[in-house]
Amino acid sequence: MLPRRARDLIPSPCKPLHDLNASLYIAPLDRQYACQNPIVGSRRDIAMTISRPSPTLHDVARLAGVSTATVSRCLNTPDKVVLATRERVERAVQELGYAPNFGARAMASRRTNTIAAIIPTMENAIFAKGLQAFQEELHRHGFTLLVASSSYDPDIEAQQITTMVSRGADAILVIGHDRDPKIYEWLKRQNVPVVAAWTYTPDTTLASVGFDNCAAMKELCQRVIDLGHRDIAFVAPPVDDNDRARGRLRGITMAMDDAGLSPSRLSVVECPYGIDEGARAFRRLMADATPPSAIICGNDVLAVGAIKAAREMGIEVPARVSITGFDGIELSLAVSPPLTTVNVPHQEMGRLAAEMLVEMLQSGQPGRNIRLATTIQPGGSLAPPP
Repeated sequence: MLPRRARDLIPSPCKPLHDLNASLYIAPLDRQYACQNPIVGSRRDIAMTISRPSPTLHDVARLAGVSTATVSRCLNTPDKVVLATRERVERAVQELGYAPNFGARAMASRRTNTIAAIIPTMENAIFAKGLQAFQEELHRHGFTLLVASSSYDPDIEAQQITTMVSRGADAILVIGHDRDPKIYEWLKRQNVPVVAAWTYTPDTTLASVGFDNCAAMKELCQRVIDLGHRDIAFVAPPVDDNDRARGRLRGITMAMDDAGLSPSRLSVVECPYGIDEGARAFRRLMADATPPSAIICGNDVLAVGAIKAAREMGIEVPARVSITGFDGIELSLAVSPPLTTVNVPHQEMGRLAAEMLVEMLQSGQPGRNIRLATTIQPGGSLAPPP
C-alpha cells in the first residue's frame, strides 16, 4: 500500500523516523560524552543551552520593528519585500539566531514548500543545466528542491516518488512520461502536482515541458541522409521504459523511410549512458563486416565515447565515419572534432517547469503541455561518407 503523506506524519522531536522509512534518527545528547569533550562543552553549558528559550517570530519582528507577517514574507517570499525591510529582518534573524519551525509551519499550512525532482542519473551533465535553472526559479518563489536519482530503474523511481511525497514534497518533477499509470493516479489522489520534462507528446493529458524527441532526431537524421549516408547506426540507452530514447529511434526510422531506405538497414546498439559505454558500442559497430558510415548517438556523452574510441583505433572522424550527438551540452564542444548535435533548451525547460509547478500549487489548476524548439548545432563530426 502506498504511504500517507508526511504532512500527516510529522514526527515529534527525539523520535525515530521509522514510520517514514528514514535513515535518520534524532537521539538525545550523550551528556557523559559532552562533559568529556571540550568541543561539546561542560554539563553546565549544556544545561544553560537547553534552558535558554529559542527566539520566536515575534522576537524577530520586535527587533526589526516590523510585523510578524512581514517577517514571514521575508522568510518565505523575500522577492516580495523591499530591500531595506528585508535587510533589517535578516539582521534581526542573525542577531537572535532565529530558525523557522518548519514542522509547525507544515502542520499549519499542510505545505512544506519543498518540491522534488527525480532524474534518471547524476553521473553526467545531461540534466545539470535544466535542474540548475529549475532550482533557481523555485528559490525565487520560496521553494526548496529535493533531488533523487533513479538510475534509469522504473521500480526505484516509483519508490522514490512515494518516499518523496511521504516526506512532505508538495509537487514532483519527473523526466519523461513512461511510468505505471497507477503512479499518476496515486499522485492525483494525494493532491500532488506532477510535471514531466524532457519530452513532449501532443495527445498527452499530463502537464509537461519539453521537446519532441522524435521530430528533433528525424531532422538530424535527414541531414545525415542528405549528405549521402546509407549505412547508419544508432547508439542509445534501452528504449524500454524510456520514451525519450524510443522517440529518437522512431525519428531515425521515419527519416530513413521518407528517404526510401529500409529501416531494417539500421544497426541499433543499446547500452547504458556513459563515455566508456559509447566507446564499447563504437568498437562493436566498427568490427562489423559492413561498418556504418554514420553513427547517430542518443546523447552527447555516448557520442564523446565513440569519438574517444575512434581516436584510440586510429579512425578519422569524420573522414572515415561520422558521429553525431544529442543534447548540446558543453562537453560536445570540448572534443575534437566538436560534435554535430541537437541543441536542447535545458535552462528554459527547467525554468518553465518550476513556474508551472508553482502555478499549479497556487491555483489548484492542472498544468499545460508546452513544446519547446530544438536546433541542430553544426560541428566538425559530420561529413559526407568516404
